[in-house]
Amino acid sequence: MGSFSIWHWVIVLVIIMLVFGTKKLGNIGSDLGKAVKGFKDGVKGSEDQTPPAQVADKSTIDVEAKEKSKS
Repeated sequence: MGSFSIWHWVIVLVIIMLVFGTKKLGNIGSDLGKAVKGFKDGVKGSEDQTPPAQVADKSTIDVEAKEKSKS
């Protein structure tokens, strides 16, 4: 039970290409690359960003509602 030779890997690769097709394998590879890039950007972005300060929007009016009592 030694390691596989190069011919074993070639046969496995040919079978995979026959089952999935080269176009589908290319799409899987590009999708995987986009996912890895998105993950790296997300991790990098979370380190660079500081949480925004909570500032009230100047176009909103902050009021308190008072309950009207019946007297």
